[in-house]
Amino acid sequence: MIAIHAGVPSSKSFAAFASIVRRKISTANPLPRRPSIAPKPCIDIKHIRDNPELYTQTCIDRNYLTQRDYPQRIIQLFNTWKQSQVDARNLRQRNNSIQVKLKSFSNEAACQSIATLEERDKLLPDAKTIKGTLNQVVSREAEINDEIENLASELPNLTSEETPIGNEPRILGYINERPEAYTPANHIDIGNDLDLIDFAGASTTSGWGWYFLKNEGALLEQALIQYALSIAAKHGFSVRSPPSIVYSHIASACGFHPRDQGGEQQSYTISQLENRSESEVILEGKPELTLAGTAEIPFAGMNANTIMKNSELPLKVVGASRCYRAEAGSRGIETKGLYRVHEFTKVEMFAWTRKGEELATFDSMLAVQKEILQSLGLHCRILEMPSTDLGASAVRKIDIEAYFPSRQVKDNGYGEVTSASICTDYQTRRLNTRVKLASPSHTKTEFPYTVNGTALAVPRILAALLENGWNEEDNTVKIPEVLHHWMHGIRAIEKKDR
Repeated sequence: MIAIHAGVPSSKSFAAFASIVRRKISTANPLPRRPSIAPKPCIDIKHIRDNPELYTQTCIDRNYLTQRDYPQRIIQLFNTWKQSQVDARNLRQRNNSIQVKLKSFSNEAACQSIATLEERDKLLPDAKTIKGTLNQVVSREAEINDEIENLASELPNLTSEETPIGNEPRILGYINERPEAYTPANHIDIGNDLDLIDFAGASTTSGWGWYFLKNEGALLEQALIQYALSIAAKHGFSVRSPPSIVYSHIASACGFHPRDQGGEQQSYTISQLENRSESEVILEGKPELTLAGTAEIPFAGMNANTIMKNSELPLKVVGASRCYRAEAGSRGIETKGLYRVHEFTKVEMFAWTRKGEELATFDSMLAVQKEILQSLGLHCRILEMPSTDLGASAVRKIDIEAYFPSRQVKDNGYGEVTSASICTDYQTRRLNTRVKLASPSHTKTEFPYTVNGTALAVPRILAALLENGWNEEDNTVKIPEVLHHWMHGIRAIEKKDR
C-alpha cells in the first residue's frame, strides 16, 4: 500500500496510490448504470467485512465462482480507504497549519519584511499543491466506496439452514395421485389437433419461443388467471395490475441481471438511444429499461425509496402480468412447446413482512399454490431446492413440479410449475424500502423482508392440463371443474370444424 504522508506528497507517490485503486476498481464486473433517480442501496457491508469466510462459502455453495473473491477484495479496498482517510486527515491538518500561518502574516506589522515575504511566497505553492492533492484523494475515496458497493451488490444472499447444499433437491411431499402409465400425447399435438395453439404463425411474427393461444386455449388462459387470482385473494392477497417494463436498475436491485452466472442472456432491454450515443441519452437522464421476467420486480420496486407503516405489514399482493425471458433454452424435449417460451402470462404473489414473520407469509403462498394445483387435479411433487438452484436474492426456495406425460424420459415426467422464495432484506436494502417500527422509547426504521411466489404460470399449467386431461378414446380434453365458471360452460374441449 502506498501511503500519502503529512506535508505535501510527491506526485509520484499519489500516482502510485491512484494506480493501485484504479487497478482494483477495474477488475469488477460492471452493473447496470445507476441513474440519479435510482434508490440508494444500503447493503450491510460491515457484516460482509466481519464474515468474509461465510460469504465466500455461500458463493461456492451457489456456484457464484466469480464472486467468491469479492469479500476479501472488499476488505482490501476498505483498508485502502482507511489509509486514505488518514492521509486526507494529515493533508487537512497541514493545510490548516499553512492557512493559520498565512493569516498571521497579514496581521503582523513586520509582514512586509523581506524574510516574511519569502516565507509567504514559499507557503502559497505548498497550500495550492496540498489542496489539489486533497481533492484527488477525496475523489479517489468516493471511487473506492462505489467499488465496494458494487462488489457487495453482486454477492448473493446467504443461505437458509433448510436449503440442501449442492445440486440435489429434497422431496417434501406430493399432491394428488400419479396417473396410471399410458402412451403419452404431448400438448403440442393436442393443441394442433384441437386448434388451440399456433406455433407456426408465431414463429413468423416473432420467432422461435413464441406462440398464439386460440379458441378454447385462449379462454383457458383467462380462466386460469381469474381462478388463481380468486384463490390468492381468498388467502388475503390484494390484487394489483403491475407494469411489464421496468428500469434495469430496479431489476438488478431485485437480483435479476442481464446474464446468468454462465453468461447466458436472461432479459430483454429496451433501447432509448433515438439515433444518439449512449452517453448522450444517459446525460439526458433516460435510464435503461428492461422487460420484466416476473411481476416480482415491479412489485418490489413499487415501494422503493418508501417508508412503510408497521401496521401495513404483512402487505401481500398478487397480480397477473406478461413476463419476458430471453433464455428459452435449446430445442429439445425439456423445452419444447409451451414448456419454455420467451413471453407468457403469470400470476405472481409478493409480500413485505416484518423480520421474523416471513415464514408465515411463505407458508401462505405455498398454501395458495397447493390449493390451486390440488383443485386442478394435477399430480405434483414438492421440493426443497438446493443451493445451486437459488436465485441471488433468495435464502430459501421451494418448487412444485407437475407431472407431464410427455416428459417421461426427462426427470421422470416432472417439470417446475411454481416457485416460492424468502429473500430476507436483500431486495429492500437495495431498493431502500424501510418500515417504521414504533417502540415506547423511540421510533426507528428497519428493512422489511420480502417473500415471493408463483400463483400460476399459464403456459406450463395449460400444457399439463392438456396432457393430463387428454382422452385418447374420443380425442377430447377434460376441463377441471373449478374452471367451469370462467369457461362459459365448456366442460371439455373437442375437435370442431372451425
